[in-house]
Amino acid sequence: MEVYLDNSATTRVFPEVAQEMMEIMCEHYGNPSSLHLKGVKGESYVKYAKEAFARILKVEEKEIYFTSGGTESDNLALIGCAMANHRAGRHLITTQIEHPAILRTMEYLEKQGYQVTYLPVDDEGRIRLEDLKRAIRQDTILVSVMHTNNEIGSLQPIQEIGPLIKRMNPGTLFHVDAVQGFGKFRIYPKKYGIDLLSVSSHKIHGPKGVGLLYVNEKVKIHTISYGGGQQRGLRSGTENVPGITGMARAAELMYAHLDQDTDQLYELKDRFISGLKKLPDIRINGRTGRDSAPHIVSVSVRGVRSEVLLHALEDKGIYVSAGSACAAKKPQPSATLKAIGVERELLDSTIRFSMSVFTTREEIDYTVEAMHELIPMLRKYTRK
Repeated sequence: MEVYLDNSATTRVFPEVAQEMMEIMCEHYGNPSSLHLKGVKGESYVKYAKEAFARILKVEEKEIYFTSGGTESDNLALIGCAMANHRAGRHLITTQIEHPAILRTMEYLEKQGYQVTYLPVDDEGRIRLEDLKRAIRQDTILVSVMHTNNEIGSLQPIQEIGPLIKRMNPGTLFHVDAVQGFGKFRIYPKKYGIDLLSVSSHKIHGPKGVGLLYVNEKVKIHTISYGGGQQRGLRSGTENVPGITGMARAAELMYAHLDQDTDQLYELKDRFISGLKKLPDIRINGRTGRDSAPHIVSVSVRGVRSEVLLHALEDKGIYVSAGSACAAKKPQPSATLKAIGVERELLDSTIRFSMSVFTTREEIDYTVEAMHELIPMLRKYTRK
Protein backbone atom coordinates (compact mmCIF):
# COMPACT_ATOMS: atom_id res chain seq x y z
CA MET A 1 0.00 0.00 0.00
CA GLU A 2 1.16 3.55 -0.78
CA VAL A 3 0.09 6.20 1.72
CA TYR A 4 0.85 9.86 1.04
CA LEU A 5 0.70 11.86 4.27
CA ASP A 6 2.81 14.86 3.26
CA ASN A 7 0.00 17.07 1.98
CA SER A 8 1.26 20.15 3.83
CA ALA A 9 4.31 19.97 1.58
CA THR A 10 2.30 19.54 -1.60
CA THR A 11 -0.87 17.88 -2.81
CA ARG A 12 -1.92 15.65 -5.67
CA VAL A 13 -3.56 17.67 -8.44
CA PHE A 14 -7.27 17.08 -8.95
CA PRO A 15 -7.80 15.12 -12.21
CA GLU A 16 -10.26 17.75 -13.44
CA VAL A 17 -7.63 20.43 -12.90
CA ALA A 18 -4.92 18.55 -14.79
CA GLN A 19 -7.29 17.88 -17.69
CA GLU A 20 -8.30 21.52 -18.03
CA MET A 21 -4.70 22.70 -17.80
CA MET A 22 -3.68 20.29 -20.55
CA GLU A 23 -6.42 21.66 -22.79
CA ILE A 24 -5.24 25.22 -22.22
CA MET A 25 -1.59 24.40 -22.83
CA CYS A 26 -2.32 22.50 -26.04
CA GLU A 27 -5.26 24.44 -27.52
CA HIS A 28 -5.86 27.80 -25.79
CA TYR A 29 -2.23 28.79 -25.36
CA GLY A 30 -2.41 32.42 -26.42
CA ASN A 31 -0.67 35.16 -24.46
CA PRO A 32 -3.42 36.97 -22.52
CA SER A 33 -1.88 40.31 -23.49
CA SER A 34 -2.20 39.57 -27.22
CA LEU A 35 -5.04 41.27 -29.09
CA HIS A 36 -5.99 38.37 -31.37
CA LEU A 37 -8.56 35.67 -30.56
CA LYS A 38 -6.02 33.32 -29.01
CA GLY A 39 -4.96 36.08 -26.64
CA VAL A 40 -8.55 37.06 -25.85
CA LYS A 41 -9.28 33.42 -24.96
CA GLY A 42 -6.29 33.35 -22.64
CA GLU A 43 -7.43 36.59 -21.02
CA SER A 44 -10.88 35.09 -20.46
CA TYR A 45 -9.34 32.30 -18.35
CA VAL A 46 -7.53 34.83 -16.17
CA LYS A 47 -10.79 36.76 -15.76
CA TYR A 48 -12.61 33.55 -14.78
CA ALA A 49 -9.97 32.89 -12.11
CA LYS A 50 -10.29 36.40 -10.69
CA GLU A 51 -14.06 36.03 -10.53
CA ALA A 52 -13.73 32.68 -8.78
CA PHE A 53 -11.38 33.94 -6.08
CA ALA A 54 -13.29 37.19 -5.62
CA ARG A 55 -16.42 35.11 -5.00
CA ILE A 56 -14.71 32.71 -2.56
CA LEU A 57 -12.99 35.49 -0.58
CA LYS A 58 -15.90 37.98 -0.97
CA VAL A 59 -13.60 40.68 -2.36
CA GLU A 60 -13.32 42.66 -5.61
CA GLU A 61 -11.76 41.14 -8.73
CA LYS A 62 -9.34 44.05 -9.03
CA GLU A 63 -7.96 43.13 -5.59
CA ILE A 64 -6.69 39.73 -6.78
CA TYR A 65 -3.11 39.43 -8.08
CA PHE A 66 -1.58 36.20 -9.34
CA THR A 67 1.97 35.24 -8.41
CA SER A 68 4.34 32.26 -8.67
CA GLY A 69 3.29 30.94 -5.25
CA GLY A 70 3.04 31.63 -1.53
CA THR A 71 6.66 32.72 -1.19
CA GLU A 72 6.38 35.43 -3.83
CA SER A 73 3.03 36.56 -2.41
CA ASP A 74 4.58 36.91 1.06
CA ASN A 75 7.61 38.76 -0.30
CA LEU A 76 5.48 41.14 -2.34
CA ALA A 77 3.19 41.86 0.60
CA LEU A 78 5.96 42.55 3.11
CA ILE A 79 8.58 44.28 0.97
CA GLY A 80 6.03 46.09 -1.20
CA CYS A 81 4.18 47.53 1.79
CA ALA A 82 7.36 48.37 3.69
CA MET A 83 8.65 50.33 0.69
CA ALA A 84 5.36 52.13 0.12
CA ASN A 85 4.73 53.08 3.74
CA HIS A 86 8.20 53.73 5.18
CA ARG A 87 7.43 57.40 5.79
CA ALA A 88 4.66 56.36 8.21
CA GLY A 89 7.07 54.17 10.18
CA ARG A 90 9.62 51.39 10.04
CA HIS A 91 8.22 48.99 12.62
CA LEU A 92 6.87 45.55 11.66
CA ILE A 93 5.38 42.75 13.74
CA THR A 94 5.25 39.02 13.10
CA THR A 95 5.43 35.79 15.14
CA GLN A 96 8.24 33.41 16.00
CA ILE A 97 6.58 30.50 14.17
CA GLU A 98 6.02 31.94 10.71
CA HIS A 99 7.01 30.19 7.49
CA PRO A 100 10.55 30.97 6.24
CA ALA A 101 8.97 33.04 3.44
CA ILE A 102 7.97 35.50 6.16
CA LEU A 103 10.87 35.13 8.60
CA ARG A 104 13.62 35.42 5.95
CA THR A 105 11.86 38.42 4.39
CA MET A 106 11.64 40.10 7.79
CA GLU A 107 15.36 39.49 8.26
CA TYR A 108 15.99 41.17 4.91
CA LEU A 109 13.88 44.17 5.94
CA GLU A 110 15.80 44.45 9.21
CA LYS A 111 18.98 44.83 7.15
CA GLN A 112 17.22 47.65 5.27
CA GLY A 113 16.70 49.57 8.50
CA TYR A 114 13.31 48.30 9.63
CA GLN A 115 12.65 47.11 13.18
CA VAL A 116 10.80 43.81 13.62
CA THR A 117 9.05 42.50 16.73
CA TYR A 118 8.73 38.70 16.84
CA LEU A 119 5.80 37.70 19.04
CA PRO A 120 6.19 34.56 21.17
CA VAL A 121 3.51 31.86 21.25
CA ASP A 122 2.10 29.64 23.99
CA ASP A 123 2.76 25.91 24.23
CA GLU A 124 -0.04 25.28 21.72
CA GLY A 125 1.42 27.64 19.14
CA ARG A 126 -0.95 30.60 19.52
CA ILE A 127 0.01 34.21 20.08
CA ARG A 128 -1.38 36.09 23.06
CA LEU A 129 -3.52 39.04 22.04
CA GLU A 130 -2.14 41.07 24.94
CA ASP A 131 1.37 40.64 23.55
CA LEU A 132 0.22 41.91 20.18
CA LYS A 133 -1.62 44.81 21.77
CA ARG A 134 1.51 45.89 23.64
CA ALA A 135 3.68 45.52 20.54
CA ILE A 136 1.66 47.81 18.26
CA ARG A 137 3.11 51.32 18.13
CA GLN A 138 2.39 54.55 16.34
CA ASP A 139 5.09 53.71 13.78
CA THR A 140 3.92 50.11 13.22
CA ILE A 141 3.15 49.87 9.52
CA LEU A 142 2.40 46.16 9.16
CA VAL A 143 1.55 43.03 11.17
CA SER A 144 1.97 39.62 9.51
CA VAL A 145 0.43 36.57 11.20
CA MET A 146 -0.10 33.17 9.58
CA HIS A 147 -3.58 31.65 9.61
CA THR A 148 -2.50 28.01 10.07
CA ASN A 149 0.94 26.84 11.14
CA ASN A 150 2.45 24.51 8.58
CA GLU A 151 4.25 22.31 11.12
CA ILE A 152 1.88 21.77 14.04
CA GLY A 153 -1.44 22.99 12.64
CA SER A 154 -2.09 25.68 15.25
CA LEU A 155 -4.65 28.32 14.29
CA GLN A 156 -4.17 31.98 15.10
CA PRO A 157 -7.20 34.05 16.24
CA ILE A 158 -7.30 35.90 12.93
CA GLN A 159 -10.86 37.15 13.40
CA GLU A 160 -9.80 38.88 16.63
CA ILE A 161 -6.39 40.09 15.46
CA GLY A 162 -7.66 42.23 12.58
CA PRO A 163 -10.08 44.35 14.64
CA LEU A 164 -7.51 44.64 17.45
CA ILE A 165 -4.90 46.05 15.08
CA LYS A 166 -7.32 48.62 13.67
CA ARG A 167 -8.36 49.73 17.18
CA MET A 168 -4.76 50.21 18.26
CA ASN A 169 -3.57 51.86 15.03
CA PRO A 170 -5.98 52.28 12.09
CA GLY A 171 -3.02 52.87 9.75
CA THR A 172 -1.34 49.53 10.48
CA LEU A 173 -1.76 46.96 7.71
CA PHE A 174 -2.63 43.33 8.46
CA HIS A 175 -1.14 40.57 6.30
CA VAL A 176 -2.16 36.92 6.65
CA ASP A 177 -0.20 33.99 5.21
CA ALA A 178 -3.14 31.67 4.50
CA VAL A 179 -1.18 29.08 2.51
CA GLN A 180 -2.16 26.24 4.88
CA GLY A 181 -5.56 27.64 5.87
CA PHE A 182 -7.09 28.48 2.50
CA GLY A 183 -9.17 25.58 1.24
CA LYS A 184 -9.66 24.28 4.80
CA PHE A 185 -11.48 27.27 6.26
CA ARG A 186 -13.69 30.08 4.99
CA ILE A 187 -11.63 33.25 5.11
CA TYR A 188 -13.20 36.64 4.42
CA PRO A 189 -10.54 39.40 4.39
CA LYS A 190 -12.89 42.37 4.51
CA LYS A 191 -14.91 40.92 7.37
CA TYR A 192 -11.80 40.09 9.42
CA GLY A 193 -9.88 43.31 8.75
CA ILE A 194 -7.25 41.59 6.59
CA ASP A 195 -5.50 43.96 4.17
CA LEU A 196 -3.34 41.39 2.36
CA LEU A 197 -3.71 37.61 2.07
CA SER A 198 -1.33 35.01 0.56
CA VAL A 199 -2.51 31.76 -1.05
CA SER A 200 -0.63 28.92 -2.76
CA SER A 201 -2.08 26.63 -5.43
CA HIS A 202 -0.21 23.41 -4.76
CA LYS A 203 -1.55 23.16 -1.20
CA ILE A 204 -5.13 22.86 -2.51
CA HIS A 205 -4.67 20.21 -5.23
CA GLY A 206 -3.73 22.76 -7.86
CA PRO A 207 -0.46 22.99 -9.83
CA LYS A 208 2.86 24.11 -8.38
CA GLY A 209 4.37 27.46 -9.26
CA VAL A 210 1.26 29.63 -8.90
CA GLY A 211 -0.36 31.57 -6.08
CA LEU A 212 -2.21 34.76 -5.37
CA LEU A 213 -2.05 37.84 -3.23
CA TYR A 214 -5.20 39.66 -2.19
CA VAL A 215 -4.51 43.37 -1.75
CA ASN A 216 -7.24 45.66 -0.44
CA GLU A 217 -7.69 48.44 -2.99
CA LYS A 218 -6.91 51.06 -0.32
CA VAL A 219 -3.50 49.60 0.51
CA LYS A 220 -0.35 51.44 -0.58
CA ILE A 221 2.03 48.86 -2.02
CA HIS A 222 5.02 49.09 -4.37
CA THR A 223 5.98 46.54 -6.97
CA ILE A 224 9.19 44.58 -6.41
CA SER A 225 9.51 43.41 -10.02
CA TYR A 226 9.45 45.46 -13.20
CA GLY A 227 8.40 44.57 -16.72
CA GLY A 228 5.46 44.88 -19.06
CA GLY A 229 3.06 46.27 -16.48
CA GLN A 230 0.65 43.33 -16.33
CA GLN A 231 -1.75 43.06 -13.37
CA ARG A 232 -2.08 46.81 -12.87
CA GLY A 233 1.70 47.13 -12.76
CA LEU A 234 2.04 45.39 -9.39
CA ARG A 235 3.17 42.03 -10.74
CA SER A 236 4.61 42.25 -14.23
CA GLY A 237 5.17 39.18 -16.38
CA THR A 238 3.05 37.09 -18.72
CA GLU A 239 0.32 35.45 -16.68
CA ASN A 240 0.61 31.68 -16.18
CA VAL A 241 -2.80 30.99 -17.72
CA PRO A 242 -2.93 27.19 -17.23
CA GLY A 243 -1.60 27.50 -13.68
CA ILE A 244 -3.94 30.34 -12.73
CA THR A 245 -6.93 28.50 -14.18
CA GLY A 246 -5.91 25.27 -12.48
CA MET A 247 -5.60 27.02 -9.12
CA ALA A 248 -9.03 28.61 -9.51
CA ARG A 249 -10.64 25.31 -10.48
CA ALA A 250 -8.95 23.58 -7.52
CA ALA A 251 -10.22 26.29 -5.17
CA GLU A 252 -13.78 25.86 -6.44
CA LEU A 253 -13.53 22.10 -5.91
CA MET A 254 -12.14 22.56 -2.39
CA TYR A 255 -14.99 24.86 -1.37
CA ALA A 256 -17.76 22.90 -3.12
CA HIS A 257 -17.96 20.36 -0.27
CA LEU A 258 -15.90 22.13 2.38
CA ASP A 259 -17.96 21.25 5.46
CA GLN A 260 -18.25 17.58 4.53
CA ASP A 261 -14.56 17.26 3.66
CA THR A 262 -13.51 19.08 6.83
CA ASP A 263 -15.65 16.81 9.01
CA GLN A 264 -14.04 13.79 7.36
CA LEU A 265 -10.53 15.15 7.96
CA TYR A 266 -11.22 15.84 11.64
CA GLU A 267 -12.62 12.32 12.00
CA LEU A 268 -9.48 10.84 10.44
CA LYS A 269 -7.28 13.06 12.59
CA ASP A 270 -9.03 11.92 15.78
CA ARG A 271 -8.75 8.29 14.70
CA PHE A 272 -5.05 8.71 13.94
CA ILE A 273 -4.23 10.45 17.22
CA SER A 274 -6.20 7.90 19.25
CA GLY A 275 -4.18 5.12 17.66
CA LEU A 276 -0.85 6.87 18.26
CA LYS A 277 -1.61 7.66 21.91
CA LYS A 278 -1.53 3.94 22.68
CA LEU A 279 2.22 4.11 22.10
CA PRO A 280 4.41 5.06 25.08
CA ASP A 281 6.61 8.15 25.16
CA ILE A 282 5.13 10.12 22.29
CA ARG A 283 3.97 13.72 22.26
CA ILE A 284 1.31 15.25 20.03
CA ASN A 285 2.33 18.87 19.46
CA GLY A 286 -0.22 21.68 19.52
CA ARG A 287 -3.97 21.47 19.76
CA THR A 288 -5.78 18.45 18.37
CA GLY A 289 -9.48 19.34 18.33
CA ARG A 290 -11.66 21.45 16.09
CA ASP A 291 -9.67 24.52 17.08
CA SER A 292 -6.70 23.13 15.16
CA ALA A 293 -6.04 22.45 11.48
CA PRO A 294 -8.02 19.40 10.31
CA HIS A 295 -5.16 17.96 8.27
CA ILE A 296 -1.94 18.31 10.31
CA VAL A 297 -0.61 16.10 13.12
CA SER A 298 2.85 16.73 14.62
CA VAL A 299 4.25 13.80 16.58
CA SER A 300 7.43 13.67 18.67
CA VAL A 301 8.71 10.14 19.31
CA ARG A 302 11.14 9.88 22.18
CA GLY A 303 14.22 7.81 21.41
CA VAL A 304 13.82 7.76 17.61
CA ARG A 305 15.40 10.29 15.27
CA SER A 306 12.90 11.77 12.84
CA GLU A 307 15.01 10.97 9.78
CA VAL A 308 15.27 7.32 10.81
CA LEU A 309 11.52 7.03 11.37
CA LEU A 310 10.78 8.88 8.12
CA HIS A 311 12.78 6.38 6.07
CA ALA A 312 11.42 3.39 7.99
CA LEU A 313 7.90 4.55 7.13
CA GLU A 314 8.97 5.16 3.55
CA ASP A 315 10.05 1.53 3.32
CA LYS A 316 6.44 0.66 4.08
CA GLY A 317 5.15 3.03 1.40
CA ILE A 318 4.20 5.81 3.83
CA TYR A 319 5.40 9.31 2.94
CA VAL A 320 5.69 11.97 5.66
CA SER A 321 7.86 14.99 6.55
CA ALA A 322 10.33 15.71 9.32
CA GLY A 323 8.83 19.16 9.90
CA SER A 324 8.45 21.79 7.17
CA ALA A 325 9.38 20.57 3.69
CA CYS A 326 10.76 24.04 2.94
CA ALA A 327 13.42 23.53 5.62
CA ALA A 328 13.58 19.72 5.63
CA LYS A 329 17.11 19.55 4.17
CA LYS A 330 18.53 22.03 6.64
CA PRO A 331 20.05 20.73 9.89
CA GLN A 332 18.87 23.41 12.31
CA PRO A 333 16.03 22.51 14.73
CA SER A 334 12.51 23.73 14.02
CA ALA A 335 11.89 27.28 15.23
CA THR A 336 8.23 26.39 15.73
CA LEU A 337 8.94 23.42 17.98
CA LYS A 338 11.42 25.47 20.00
CA ALA A 339 8.90 28.30 20.34
CA ILE A 340 6.22 26.02 21.81
CA GLY A 341 8.67 24.56 24.33
CA VAL A 342 9.30 21.09 22.92
CA GLU A 343 12.12 19.40 24.85
CA ARG A 344 15.55 19.64 23.27
CA GLU A 345 15.86 15.87 22.87
CA LEU A 346 12.56 15.76 20.97
CA LEU A 347 13.40 18.50 18.47
CA ASP A 348 15.08 15.99 16.20
CA SER A 349 12.49 13.30 16.88
CA THR A 350 9.42 14.92 15.36
CA ILE A 351 7.43 13.83 12.32
CA ARG A 352 4.63 15.72 10.57
CA PHE A 353 1.72 13.79 9.11
CA SER A 354 -0.64 15.77 6.88
CA MET A 355 -3.78 14.48 5.21
CA SER A 356 -5.96 15.55 2.28
CA VAL A 357 -9.39 14.90 0.83
CA PHE A 358 -7.89 11.81 -0.82
CA THR A 359 -6.82 10.25 2.52
CA THR A 360 -8.80 7.17 3.57
CA ARG A 361 -9.53 5.44 6.85
CA GLU A 362 -7.67 2.37 5.60
CA GLU A 363 -4.56 4.46 5.02
CA ILE A 364 -4.75 5.92 8.52
CA ASP A 365 -5.15 2.48 10.10
CA TYR A 366 -2.24 1.12 8.05
CA THR A 367 -0.04 4.01 9.21
CA VAL A 368 -0.97 3.48 12.87
CA GLU A 369 -0.13 -0.22 12.55
CA ALA A 370 3.20 0.66 10.98
CA MET A 371 4.03 3.08 13.82
CA HIS A 372 3.20 0.43 16.41
CA GLU A 373 5.47 -2.02 14.63
CA LEU A 374 8.37 0.30 13.88
CA ILE A 375 8.78 2.44 17.00
CA PRO A 376 9.55 -0.35 19.52
CA MET A 377 11.99 -1.87 17.03
CA LEU A 378 13.74 1.43 16.27
CA ARG A 379 14.04 2.29 19.96
CA LYS A 380 16.05 -0.91 20.51
CA TYR A 381 18.77 0.51 18.29
CA THR A 382 18.86 3.91 19.97
CA ARG A 383 22.18 4.76 21.55
CA LYS A 384 21.97 4.95 25.31
